[in-house]
Amino acid sequence: MNSSSNKSSVGQLPAAPAKEAAQVAADDQNLSRQYLSFVLNDRRYALDGLCVREIIEYPQLTRVPMAANCIHGVINLRGAVVPVIDLSLRFNQGPSRIDKRSCIIIVEVADDEGAQVLGIIVDAVSEVLEVAPQQIRPAPAFGNPIRDDFIRGMVRLQENFIVLLTIENALAVAEIAASSSGQQPLGV
Repeated sequence: MNSSSNKSSVGQLPAAPAKEAAQVAADDQNLSRQYLSFVLNDRRYALDGLCVREIIEYPQLTRVPMAANCIHGVINLRGAVVPVIDLSLRFNQGPSRIDKRSCIIIVEVADDEGAQVLGIIVDAVSEVLEVAPQQIRPAPAFGNPIRDDFIRGMVRLQENFIVLLTIENALAVAEIAASSSGQQPLGV
């Protein structure tokens, strides 16, 4: 057995699977994603449908003493305690107006500690949108009612624009927790 011929084949990958992997990645970038759109303070927003677990009617909430300002309370969701965030307060737009159309979107947000299940109060849920990556436009540098790092991009739907949220930033658990204690989280 010739050791030089053995060495030349060790650690080399065939070219075809690498091309196939590149094609799969390119196809994934062209696939549409579903976004759940909702209304908050007369503006339309949407979040990635993959993070949405369910939508529930606005229930009775239990207030939590000394919680961050944007934490409206907690609910019991099938035996689990789920914090509910007033998204309007998180966006520094004042407290949500609760009415018969108000609801809570239950989302799962990944962070350094793992997955966190949270509820967000919205004025109303609109529809599920199919959005292709090429439809997403960058948000303008000014005129946004919310922080830039909360925005993934914008999508035009008929005559209106919908703000696509980066839910991991908008509901950053460490940042929200630090705001209740008056501390700044690391890295902010």
